[in-house]
Amino acid sequence: MSFPQSRPRRLRQSPLLRKMVQETVLSVENLICPLFVIHGKGVRKEIASMPGTYQLSIDYLIKEAQEIRHRGIPAVILFGIPRKKDGRGSEAYSPTGIIQQAVKAVKDRVPDLIVITDVCLCEYTSHGHCGLVKGNRVLNDPTLELLAREAVSHAKAGADLVAPSDMMDGRVKAIRTALDQDGFEMTPILSYAAKYASAFYGPFREAAESTPQFGDRKSYQMDPPNVREALREVAMDIEEGADIVMVKPALSYLDVIYRIRSAFNVPVAAYHVSGEYAMLKAAARLKWLEEDRVMMETLTSIRRAGADLILTYFAKDAARLLRP
Repeated sequence: MSFPQSRPRRLRQSPLLRKMVQETVLSVENLICPLFVIHGKGVRKEIASMPGTYQLSIDYLIKEAQEIRHRGIPAVILFGIPRKKDGRGSEAYSPTGIIQQAVKAVKDRVPDLIVITDVCLCEYTSHGHCGLVKGNRVLNDPTLELLAREAVSHAKAGADLVAPSDMMDGRVKAIRTALDQDGFEMTPILSYAAKYASAFYGPFREAAESTPQFGDRKSYQMDPPNVREALREVAMDIEEGADIVMVKPALSYLDVIYRIRSAFNVPVAAYHVSGEYAMLKAAARLKWLEEDRVMMETLTSIRRAGADLILTYFAKDAARLLRP
């Protein structure tokens, strides 16, 4: 049929009618809120490049977790800033590390909140890389044992899911094996399966204090022009035991999210990363954009591309609109 018989505007005449025929639904249950936790007490330090996002001591982290759950958001992902760093990232897998303490505290006070933990060494190493280094090389295989120890320590503390973000080859298998051997066979793995060497991570590195002290991460994070490689990475991670796979960043990689959603029958997550968040915040502060509208349009685009779960620093603001 063609005009005038076919008039798509007929179904756009009212908010309720538009809602009835809406193809993509963004729900508060799709959201995961990233949080940064630091040693000390009474610390709530705003991150300059990420307005509205903070480094939190555990006492404030608990209050934030309670508010997040009250707003209907089902999950958080925790990133830790250690008191001391060393070449092996020792606090990452210490039973008394900042993340291990934080997980126990949150699960004790907000037991129905899903707690996901980032499994990586970059926040904890003195050199800022995601694995052990020798000279200027990041070593793959020797790093796997430490990542597995880190994941097990998080599970012992009470983490509901562990999320390896390091991009070492074989780390999902190493973590799955270690979890199973320690009796955590029911702990799921959310793998950063297609994590690109992106320029959009700058504000996060300020927040997590994890800037590499030499070189960059291009030898282990993915090259932005590649999508077939992303499909290969995802297939490998699923075969090794990943329960959920993630694309990071989200906005510049919507096509990758779509391709992965189309090719695999596992839940797909996407990380709406710090630089993407910071750009929108900056434009809104200058009154160049309407923050709420742009935020919701952006998150809906990620959902429309195929993401089942969205990690976003806008989680609380979006929940305010989704569930007033």
